[in-house]
Amino acid sequence: MNERAVVFRLGEDELLGILHPGSAGATRGVLIAVGGPQYRVGSHRQFLLLARDLAAQGVPVFRFDFRGMGDSSGAQRDYEEVHDDLRAAMDTFSAEVPGMREVVIWGLCGAASAALFYAWRDPRVAGLVLANPWVRTDEGLARAYLKTYYLQRLVSRDFWSGALKGRFNPWVSLRSLGRMVGTVLGRRRTGASPAATDEGRADVSSAPLPDRMAEGWRRFRGPILLVLSGEDLTAAEFRDVASHAPAWDGLLRQPRVTLRELPDANHTFSRREWRDQVATWTHDWLRQVPGQSPG
Repeated sequence: MNERAVVFRLGEDELLGILHPGSAGATRGVLIAVGGPQYRVGSHRQFLLLARDLAAQGVPVFRFDFRGMGDSSGAQRDYEEVHDDLRAAMDTFSAEVPGMREVVIWGLCGAASAALFYAWRDPRVAGLVLANPWVRTDEGLARAYLKTYYLQRLVSRDFWSGALKGRFNPWVSLRSLGRMVGTVLGRRRTGASPAATDEGRADVSSAPLPDRMAEGWRRFRGPILLVLSGEDLTAAEFRDVASHAPAWDGLLRQPRVTLRELPDANHTFSRREWRDQVATWTHDWLRQVPGQSPG
């Protein structure tokens, strides 16, 4: 297995990455960005296994720890503050694989959001693989709960049977349901989000997270592979936003977008068959997308 550690600097901090070289002469590589409180190995060793799978098929891969995570020094940052980390990783990856002309960023959850914020600013980014992107807002979370949890509870025979037999107090669930409905209705009464107003897309820096992500989606012109799990609240929130938010109207129907769904999978694709399927989709998509940078 030909993989090695690479230490690179960003200001006063040192970041650690692992390079999987792939085939000599490869012109396209994959940069794996890590989401949430994780490091370069990923949940259930997902990123390690994905990197080895792609490298075995000739694709160079670089996975790394953001500042403050894993073996990288510095203060921890959230997904909206890792622009410099991504650029430093891109620079290092390009230097380590001199013949590589373009890079696909692969991100799960918050890393998918970070990739959307970053990709359109760097002409080396030729494509994005976005797995269960993070679009969390209070309204979005409430809507997802209403659709994926409360609706199922209210039509469940076991729920009403348990309530009638006194095994639990149904009013607790109903009060919680009322709070969720209030959150959704309260947000609607505040009016349209900034990115959906007549002011257009001139400045969305103060807009809600889903609108800012939609702006990044629009500005990045390259191909996108979107992978969504069926048993994941984060994916459910994304589906809801993409279906109802004005800023997202039509974005998933663009010809450059490939959507793949795993109905039974959880957020981190914890089973081997789910991880293998995601890896296969990623490799097949990499072979099919045009071999030129959109920048």
